[in-house]
Amino acid sequence: MTVIGTDVLLFANGDLRLSANQNCWPAQAALEQGLAEAFAAEGRQLVRAHPFKPEVGHGFLASQREGLDAFKDIDPDQPIVVAEAVWQYSHHILPGLMSHRGPILTVANWSGEWPGLVGMLNLNGSLTKAGRSYSTLWSVDFTDDFFKSGLRQWLETGIVPHDESHVRPLSSETVPADIEEVAQTIAEDIIKRKVIMGVFDEGCMGMYNAILPDDLAAKAGFFKERLSQSTLYHATLEVADEEADAVLAWLKKKGVDFHFGTDEASELTEAQVLLQCKMYIAAARLSEEFGCDTIGIQYQQGLKDLLPASDLAEGMLNNVDRPAVIGKAGTPIRDGDAIPHFNEVDECAGMDAVLTNRVNSALGEPVETTLHDLRWGDEDLSGTVEDFVWVFEISGAAPPAHYVGGWAGASSMRQPPMYFGLGGGSLRGVSKPGEIVWSRIFIADNALHMDIGRGHVVALPEAETERRLRATTYEWPIMHVVTHGVSRDQMMGRHKANHIQVAYANSADDALKALLAKAALADKLGLIVHLCGEIS
Repeated sequence: MTVIGTDVLLFANGDLRLSANQNCWPAQAALEQGLAEAFAAEGRQLVRAHPFKPEVGHGFLASQREGLDAFKDIDPDQPIVVAEAVWQYSHHILPGLMSHRGPILTVANWSGEWPGLVGMLNLNGSLTKAGRSYSTLWSVDFTDDFFKSGLRQWLETGIVPHDESHVRPLSSETVPADIEEVAQTIAEDIIKRKVIMGVFDEGCMGMYNAILPDDLAAKAGFFKERLSQSTLYHATLEVADEEADAVLAWLKKKGVDFHFGTDEASELTEAQVLLQCKMYIAAARLSEEFGCDTIGIQYQQGLKDLLPASDLAEGMLNNVDRPAVIGKAGTPIRDGDAIPHFNEVDECAGMDAVLTNRVNSALGEPVETTLHDLRWGDEDLSGTVEDFVWVFEISGAAPPAHYVGGWAGASSMRQPPMYFGLGGGSLRGVSKPGEIVWSRIFIADNALHMDIGRGHVVALPEAETERRLRATTYEWPIMHVVTHGVSRDQMMGRHKANHIQVAYANSADDALKALLAKAALADKLGLIVHLCGEIS
């Protein structure tokens, strides 16, 4: 029986930053046109629930207030579509969705440009955490059979199920006794000593899904030291010029290629980078002062109006080989180790980073770890790789230990002015070929879950890498990933976040051990663990 009538309401959630909404509007308008045609082909009319705003040049919901106002006068049982061609701030629209009773469909265009896929995944994870049911679809142009079949199913039933045959519980796998012992030892230490996460302002860019509920985190032995970005700003300005000069000299000696210019508004300048070096020093010292095992800097919003981008500092923190920062005792802070940082203050990623660091350290595997956006993916047009190849890409920094050439393979370009008005350099590079373990901690049914699987990073020809960078964000680091036993659509249908955590292993056998050890550790800390795809 058809449950959805003639009219379906369309919502377009957007950014808080006006420049982003204005620049991205043409892509959103094109998406809405294609989506409207797909609905019309099924005999339905897609009707905008909120108007285009000529005074600002876009039609996005640009604040939580606008989102609430858009919902207050609609029929709460009306079917709605949230269509995204852009990065969006989920908290603008989530309150309205949480109280809405009608069927919800989230849709994104299969494009790496702005990116809608990442925005949709964040909203999906937020809805999952909130306990609000929804369906989700994606398409290049809304004419493919996968999309049309899914849309038809949603119109007829209000639900679009996705294939999760690649997902199974940890109990389906036998964890070797020696790996079990490693996990048990780490779990006992975490429960006894606890873990402190330094949180520099919670809730970056409306990412409700990235906020760990305190009670659930506490059960796993994790506690938050809630710090203010104003503290980081003050500490950054207190760092001596000579110390920042020394960090920049270290980076240059390592071979980092800085793309310097002179125009502060559009180019990377040495003054911007020196402030980033001061932020790195300040962040390390604050982590020591408050006894933090890991820290996360929000940056957007607030700090973006005071300092250049935090990404260069974050990439340095996440690397074992990094500039020394002298602490209170007159010795380097955590010398010979990374200070795990969770980008965009994604606390789920922060918990994951600590587990990864502890497990990989115990196993003698590389401890450097980072989150990436599950940005986009495509067939390899060079024909080098037959598999579908994902683009994992994060907003400016990953640890250089992940890059081809390490520090010497890293470069720094000015962050896009649309998002970063005060500039600052990225820490970009092309990730080296090798085995990886990927994972994601998320909240569902008021419990902590972990999806975990394996993959490998592939080497693509320079021209293919260039194509992928040009199709996404050129200034950012990129990782070419093939996931093992998890297809494109299985990943999209299942994943409950915009972010995905990755770490390298020394070999395929080592990757399996690291995966099982982290899965067993998470299980012992009370997380519900799901193995995804082929792990052995």
